[in-house]
Amino acid sequence: MNDSQLILTIVAAIGLGTPLIFATVGEIITERAGILNLGVQGTMLVGAVTGFWATFQTGSLTLGILASLLAGAAFSVIHAFASITLRVSQIVSGLALTIFGTGLASFLGKAGSDPLVGEPARDQFDAIISGGIADWPVVGPLIFGHDILVYVAWIAAGAASYYLFRTRMGLSLRAVGEDPASAESAGVNVAWVRYVHVMAGGALAGLGGAYYPLALVPTWQDNPIGAAGWIAIALVILASWRPWRALFAAYLFGAAARIQFTLQTLGEPWSSIPATILAMIPFVLAIIAMIALTSGKRARFLGAPAALGIPYFREQR
Repeated sequence: MNDSQLILTIVAAIGLGTPLIFATVGEIITERAGILNLGVQGTMLVGAVTGFWATFQTGSLTLGILASLLAGAAFSVIHAFASITLRVSQIVSGLALTIFGTGLASFLGKAGSDPLVGEPARDQFDAIISGGIADWPVVGPLIFGHDILVYVAWIAAGAASYYLFRTRMGLSLRAVGEDPASAESAGVNVAWVRYVHVMAGGALAGLGGAYYPLALVPTWQDNPIGAAGWIAIALVILASWRPWRALFAAYLFGAAARIQFTLQTLGEPWSSIPATILAMIPFVLAIIAMIALTSGKRARFLGAPAALGIPYFREQR
């Protein structure tokens, strides 16, 4: 692999990792509240179809992004109501949300007299800087040659880290995720904190979903995000429930996803490997990384919230 191919691989990894950053940071916020949301995949798909539809109808990327944020937040209320108010199994609720969201996005993409399937986006996110410093060797394409949502993802990860560990609300959020009974004894409204942060996590997942048809592949196709929602859940563990680490985890997966295409351009023996085998690389690496992190003494340092996935019954304080 020469220098040019390496730079292209890194740039592609940043692009492929950006939607995963949004979804992973959103899931970290949700799980820090003690709520396990396996509905990330469905939420991302709903955000994707809503954001694409809004942009397609209005020609405005801004409205498309706002629509994806609102759709993700609204859709996640279903999981919040089921897991917080009804106290049903968070695993069952999350899986149901993914099944529902997948079907809903597919239906909306094909419904009506003017279906979205196969339609190109009326607008798309392009690099905000072209020419000038974006053409500088190495630094230009790596730092300045990206669309605005790449930089928003960096800000989101940093802001979430600051919020979690440097603010009073962040302290309340972590307390609810660790010991909701003690948090409520200290005056924290556990249900309110959980609802707000499940919705915030859903909004970020919706934004991550919209990035696929509005930036990576600017057209609508059935399930444009692949298995991104499931990968985001795995990356939460890889990031040890810390938002800033989600940057590295997402870009690592993005690089692994890009390498499968880079290897095919290197000639023999790589080009003779079946594409289906190469497509397994990022998922295999993710599994290996999770096993390495969760085995033995390392598991105690991961930082998973103690009350994660456990319904809270106020009367049992």
